[in-house]
Amino acid sequence: MPFALETRKLCKSFGALTVADAIDFRLEPGARHALIGPNGAGKTTFVNMLTGRLAPSSGAIFLNGEEITTLGQAARVKRGVGRTFQINTLFRELPVLDNVALAVAERCGLATRLWRPAGTHKEVIDEAGALLAQLGLQPDALRRVADLPYGKQRLVEIAIALGMKPRVLLLDEPAAGVPSHESTRIVEVLQALPAQIAILIIEHDMDLVRRFARRITVLAAGAVLTEGTPEEVMRDQRVRDVYLGELHA
Repeated sequence: MPFALETRKLCKSFGALTVADAIDFRLEPGARHALIGPNGAGKTTFVNMLTGRLAPSSGAIFLNGEEITTLGQAARVKRGVGRTFQINTLFRELPVLDNVALAVAERCGLATRLWRPAGTHKEVIDEAGALLAQLGLQPDALRRVADLPYGKQRLVEIAIALGMKPRVLLLDEPAAGVPSHESTRIVEVLQALPAQIAILIIEHDMDLVRRFARRITVLAAGAVLTEGTPEEVMRDQRVRDVYLGELHA
């Protein structure tokens, strides 16, 4: 069985500065995987290459065994790569339901016909409503995104990504800016997502990482420092030295 997502010797340089250095990475089907590393380690650059936002200088990217290195962002989304961002990109003045319905409509090829509200397309609104129910957001369907607590806004982002029916979901700091008591709900939602979706989170909150991830990859200076189970990574002295300090597993 091919990997859900794989990179081979992936590199990115900006002039003389190398920010991704021959990264070999594999995301198993159904993975619950975390990518961690200190600031400047190259995490965002790496994810931007995975999604097509940034072209690599060399190397290759594969999605379910198919090379996608030269495909643009839209083509990768159509093939099943979903993403959320560290800073949310929601339509804050629109209701929650419309935000999710727009993503569903885009996937279904209806977006160019949405000159009327997304909610008037029954098939779109039904699917969007089901996603909101899945994430516990149904009571907030008609509320403006701007009126939601920030933790719920992050859940709306995840619902939007799920509206594209991804096979691989990349979540860039899903708990960034979220109070600790709200991050628990985000972990619960991630743990309950369909098993067939391979999930990679990029996260600084090590408590969240420990609760979510079955495997962790550590980047440092643009290269893979180590990879393993959370227990193995937490015991690695190199990880403690570059990132974690004296955390104990």
